[in-house]
Amino acid sequence: MKRIASFEVNHDKLKPGMYTSRIDGDITTYDIRMVYPNAGTYIQPAAGHTFEHLFATYARNSKFADQIIYCGPMGCQTGFYFLVRDMKPSDAIALVQESMAFIAAYEGEIPGASRIECGNYLLHDLAGAKQLAASMIPVLEGWKEENLIYEK
Repeated sequence: MKRIASFEVNHDKLKPGMYTSRIDGDITTYDIRMVYPNAGTYIQPAAGHTFEHLFATYARNSKFADQIIYCGPMGCQTGFYFLVRDMKPSDAIALVQESMAFIAAYEGEIPGASRIECGNYLLHDLAGAKQLAASMIPVLEGWKEENLIYEK
């Protein structure tokens, strides 16, 4: 079987940040790496679940709503994938930065977190999601297009 691109990334060198994982035509997949891989600290499922709800809500209500394809957690619990269509990298970076600020400051009910709206509505942690987003704000401060490339 052909090896997939994300397994070609040297996870021993991967640091928290935002990277271009792949480009497929007009769709770009970004790797939003939030913790160091294989370092023993991982995104807790409840915090990641809440982060996903808030990130998706913010991004899909932004001026780029029609260009958002998907935002979802990595199985390794070290980050999220963010897929967009026809979006300039600088706009994607800005949207991720804005989303982190929104989540870090969020107060209120978690969007889409009722039994009717969510398949695991009891698995949420707003404080954890806020802490996760707040930890990314300084990481992504000043992030530029040239930072989107994985270190070899």
